[in-house]
Amino acid sequence: MENENGKEVKSLSDVTVMFAGDSGDGMQLTGTQFSDTTAFIGNDLNTLPDYPAEIRAPAGTIYGVSGFQLHFSSKDIHTPGDGPDVLVAMNPAALKKYKVNLKKHGTIIANIDAFDKKNLKLAKYDTNPLEDGSLQGYHVYKVPITTLTQEALKNTKLSPKDVIRSKNFFALGIMYWMFNRPLEPTLKWINEKFKKKHDVAEANTIALKAGYYYGDTTEIFTARYIVSPAKLPKGTYRSISGNEATAMGFVAASVLSGHQLYLGSYPITPASDILHHLSKYKNFGVKTFQAEDEIAGICSTIGAAFGGSLAITTTSGPGLALKTEAAGLAVITELPIVIVDVQRGGPSTGLPTKTEQADLLQAMYGRNGESPIAVLAASTPSNCFFMAIEASRIALKFMLPVILMTDGYIANGTEPWRIPHESELPKFDHELETNPEGFQPYKRDENLSRPWAVPGTPGLEHRIGGLEKENITGNVSYEPDNHDLMCRLREEKIQKISNDIPELVVDGDEDGKLIVIGWGGTEGSIIDAVKKAREEGFNVSRIHLKYINPFPKNLGDILSKFDNILVPEINLGQLSKILRSTYLVNTIQFNKMRGLPFKTYEIKDKIEEILGGSND
Repeated sequence: MENENGKEVKSLSDVTVMFAGDSGDGMQLTGTQFSDTTAFIGNDLNTLPDYPAEIRAPAGTIYGVSGFQLHFSSKDIHTPGDGPDVLVAMNPAALKKYKVNLKKHGTIIANIDAFDKKNLKLAKYDTNPLEDGSLQGYHVYKVPITTLTQEALKNTKLSPKDVIRSKNFFALGIMYWMFNRPLEPTLKWINEKFKKKHDVAEANTIALKAGYYYGDTTEIFTARYIVSPAKLPKGTYRSISGNEATAMGFVAASVLSGHQLYLGSYPITPASDILHHLSKYKNFGVKTFQAEDEIAGICSTIGAAFGGSLAITTTSGPGLALKTEAAGLAVITELPIVIVDVQRGGPSTGLPTKTEQADLLQAMYGRNGESPIAVLAASTPSNCFFMAIEASRIALKFMLPVILMTDGYIANGTEPWRIPHESELPKFDHELETNPEGFQPYKRDENLSRPWAVPGTPGLEHRIGGLEKENITGNVSYEPDNHDLMCRLREEKIQKISNDIPELVVDGDEDGKLIVIGWGGTEGSIIDAVKKAREEGFNVSRIHLKYINPFPKNLGDILSKFDNILVPEINLGQLSKILRSTYLVNTIQFNKMRGLPFKTYEIKDKIEEILGGSND
């Protein structure tokens, strides 16, 4: 099949693209626009933004490279792809960093203007890879993107520096042509984003169209590609990131519960976007407070919960450590708050822009004394919406703090999200106590939840605080038997949550040689790895945990039916430790800590290794 210019048009089922360049080249914006347009035309997609770990790494160095990987398909997909089919490299450092992941016979579109002696030296190339034969076997297109952008914008009013900054839109235009994407969604975005900067809007528009028409008219590209829309369940879709989904989930929880939403937080990568998104929902009565530090953030949240609000605080690993003492205060006062932990590489400042799953033990046990907290984990960007609602529901129903764990990968990644109808989201109002008759601040219901009374309500005056309370009355108590009772009641209340959450459903045989168990953002890679292994005849099943404290009631029974238990984690085996101590089972750890999600083939290879490389 050929188009009007005689170029071959090929149909593909799925493609993985990587946009990469210096942190000032606008690669995150370019990738986001390509993702939004791809979602607009109906492809399933999954993204992996890869930010530099340093805020101002030297331009042109590998440390300063910013990448955005996008996997899109006409089928249902779960990961951002193991490696790109197409790499758009805006400079030598980008090529060097991501070429190692490029698929065999993959395509490289290189901005040849950036491959000068200075940039080659900064990227630690001894020779020019575009000329020395080292890229043999790849389809390499050498495009003078900077020069072509300058030529296209020579009649605009922008400064030379600002002209060069538009080269990302030229590159985006090429990719829109290559993969048959419409320009209109990005043109609309440009006009809205730069409506007060007409010169910038005009320049970006010209650059985008120039790149598109360059792809259509140049002789170096001999083919373009079509990826048909995916057959997704019927509904209205939009592209959504994990952090945005988390924010919207809490807004929905506020409406569903009938309680005003309050967020008290201190900005920290990669959780800050939740604060940014929630600050836009004032029309829903959302109150956001940017605190002076992490401690003030959670303490204000506890105060808001005491006052009857659905109260949340957001952070990452280092901030969760700082919130530890106040989290214990929420435990002993039995107030409903939600702490969102968007995990990143540690310890200390660690890898602030990279993903990790190493906060699980901190979430489970990182407080003084017996301080049990419910722990939930979202598994995909869109799942963050539903888990934010679920964390809120559990906190309010059981009157206790909940930690909701996400991670940098799913927080910054995007995927299509089917917008649910309000009828699909049942209300879960936990009413405030208003009746003074027989009121006691620690009088408990069938869930062991104490009443939620707003301070100042006539007849419901009571005190809460960090000293141990007497059961029922809430008076300060130093009695040994009472302290023992209260510790046991708080733990029992956590365990009662298991009666209120769904049991696990095994994907695959309910007994057999191997089960793969994951949690958090490893779900997509595990789904695809297990599916491919089963297609080759291997006896392997899987389950994925979204409730970790407490575990679903049937987890122990499931684990007892398999010969081997594989636990892939982006840590050094934290869930494995908990499973071993809880169920006295042997687990096979599979741990990687590279600041990146698992690749599908890594887990599949591990499955084959465990089963002896045989599908007998």
